[in-house]
Amino acid sequence: MSILETEWWTLAIPPEWWAEAEDESILVGDRDDVGCIEMTTLHKERGEFEAAEIRDIAQAEAEQPLQWQAAVLGDFRGVTASYLSEGAAIREWYVARGPLLLFITYSCDEENRGLDDAAVDELLDTLAVLSRPG
Repeated sequence: MSILETEWWTLAIPPEWWAEAEDESILVGDRDDVGCIEMTTLHKERGEFEAAEIRDIAQAEAEQPLQWQAAVLGDFRGVTASYLSEGAAIREWYVARGPLLLFITYSCDEENRGLDDAAVDELLDTLAVLSRPG
């Protein structure tokens, strides 16, 4: 297991998965090419993200009305939803810890829907905030 470390958080990457930075996001995929996780980090200038604010952001950013459910991914709390779009099965999370908000999307072909769900959940549950001295 390797550890992916960004400026603000870490994620444990199992051997059967790969990770790379691309522009302003992190891509994590399984080596079987079933699906891919994309992670984007937003950093609030002042204050912390509140639960209602996270839900409002998720609803405003969604391409369609979704049934958002509470979610816990490691050190982060927020909401999650899943849907089908143009032949793809998509799972989204908006989770925050303090001033950090992560927007996470997992997508795969519709026929592979659910195949990697347990592995994705286990992987995302390793999200941890980096503690900075200060």
